[in-house]
Amino acid sequence: MDYFSEGFATAFALLLALDPETFSAVRATGAVTALALSASLLLGLPLGFALGHFRFPGRRGVRLFVDWMLSLPTVVIGLIVYAFLSSRGPLGEWGLLFTVSGMALGLTLLGLPIVISMTATAVESTDSRLTDTVLSLGADRWQLLAATLSEARFAMALAAATAFGRIVSEIGIAMMVGGNIKWHTRTITTAIALETGKGEFATGIALGIVLMLVALVVNLLVGLLRGRSMGTSVGRRLA
Repeated sequence: MDYFSEGFATAFALLLALDPETFSAVRATGAVTALALSASLLLGLPLGFALGHFRFPGRRGVRLFVDWMLSLPTVVIGLIVYAFLSSRGPLGEWGLLFTVSGMALGLTLLGLPIVISMTATAVESTDSRLTDTVLSLGADRWQLLAATLSEARFAMALAAATAFGRIVSEIGIAMMVGGNIKWHTRTITTAIALETGKGEFATGIALGIVLMLVALVVNLLVGLLRGRSMGTSVGRRLA
């Protein structure tokens, strides 16, 4: 038990002292997660809406491909991205390998299928009368998109939270594409793996605490949004 208590005590000391090495991993994680999550939402919400709303030839095949991407091992995604970004790959001249932007590209491929699939499911679950009502009021397709996504906003928040959880906790892609370079591309997850392997248990605990606190805040925000959404729904029914 002394092993754990000493580890936690040292971990809190590192956090309170704002240890530069520890918070370097936090900053790198924040940067790559913000880029990957933003790209996943900007691309995934419209694509998910189109997949859930429109009926077109090959739709079932597209949905099957998206669902397959959900179960694709992350190490395979990292391998593919590494091959494309390496000096011998088709995107090697971009110089993205072992950079925050390169990691964000790989992690976007991890979060994007989640957002597309959950958005499509949410759109399919919305009231079928919504489309007819919005179009009868003279709305264009972009306004229809906004109205549908607004109706399914809790599901969108859940999709964002799920994608965030996968992105921020990923280690394989971050390690392969980012290279785990100290002060540069070392994220919380890669730092935890490295420091624990070196026997630096306290540093691993400190970074784990940060990761859990971030996850807690995100889930609290989703719960708050869910409460407001349910309150609005009840208010509309009573009205």
